[in-house]
Amino acid sequence: MAEVKLINIEKEYEVGVKVVKHLNLSIKDKEFVVLVGPSGCGKSTTLRMIAGLEEISSGELYIDDKEVSQLHPKHREIAMVFQNYALYPHMTVYDNMAFGLKVKHVKKEEIKKRVFAAAKILELEDLLKKRPGEMSGGQRQRVAIGRAIVRKPKVFLFDEPLSNLDAKLRGQMRAEIAKLHKSLKTTIIYVTHDQVEAMTLGDRIAVLNKGKLEQYNTPMNLYNHPTNKFVAGFIGTPPMNFVKGKFVKEDNKLFFINENNKLKFEVYPSQDIEKQEDKKVTLGFRAETVGIKKFSKNIPFSGKIETLEILGADQYLTVSGLDKQIVSKVSAAKIYQLNDVISLNINLEKIYFFDKKTEKCINKNIFK
Repeated sequence: MAEVKLINIEKEYEVGVKVVKHLNLSIKDKEFVVLVGPSGCGKSTTLRMIAGLEEISSGELYIDDKEVSQLHPKHREIAMVFQNYALYPHMTVYDNMAFGLKVKHVKKEEIKKRVFAAAKILELEDLLKKRPGEMSGGQRQRVAIGRAIVRKPKVFLFDEPLSNLDAKLRGQMRAEIAKLHKSLKTTIIYVTHDQVEAMTLGDRIAVLNKGKLEQYNTPMNLYNHPTNKFVAGFIGTPPMNFVKGKFVKEDNKLFFINENNKLKFEVYPSQDIEKQEDKKVTLGFRAETVGIKKFSKNIPFSGKIETLEILGADQYLTVSGLDKQIVSKVSAAKIYQLNDVISLNINLEKIYFFDKKTEKCINKNIFK
């Protein structure tokens, strides 16, 4: 397989309109890397530049230590799996999987060997004589993956391959793709807008926003140590809660106070209090770190239940009372009612602060 490096990659469709900006990524051999972000963030464009389907405006692209930005797609030793499967409807599964090898004039016996090996891995052996129209969406996507496998590429590229499937099939296919990566031990670059897919599949995740790389790290590091407000709000379900406010100095101590003065607590700065005084910030905390129970260090507040969602053992309560609604994840052992006024606690040890102007996480500058 191969290592992939993107060095200062940019894509400009019109003069001054860049959809990918100074992108630098280093993807290790046999690593599963996910490019994730909202629609229009440049993730699919980046994948297509790696594949050679889009011209790189500037920058360098290396696959297996070879600069390939000027190479034709067929010479890059990559295979791409598309969102819409891109199968030939008049061909059988076998012929769809074999087509690329036939074009390369691979010997018949070798083609048969590769197709049957891929069909076994993907459990397609009983479908080889069927055509795409006779199969489910999940089966067709497995055929598209099988077509990529038989080519034995150095790098696999997946462009939102599960977005056309229903929720149950997406879950099944995620598990199959993860299993496939372990068995093939190959380099995979995977594009999705679904952060759940990103968290469950990726060894590392590149979070993109408006053509710019926001953060590149392991799933848990992104979740626990977001570099800015965008990453904190994008990674995690439900999204992180945000409350606007500022730091104030009282009796030589530093406090956070929100905009409607209903939340106030002391923070513990590692720098001089004067450096933080009157700084406008956004407080962030996740749904599972605010609840009915008390933590070792609490930030108490109360509010009215506006909505509730019961999800088996857990439930999500949307509570008003601060300057915006807060989502809390609590046990479903006790059932609450709409308009109930409840007391909640935020875990002080699990909060984040983001500079209002730069939106960068400033916890490391605040806490000891």
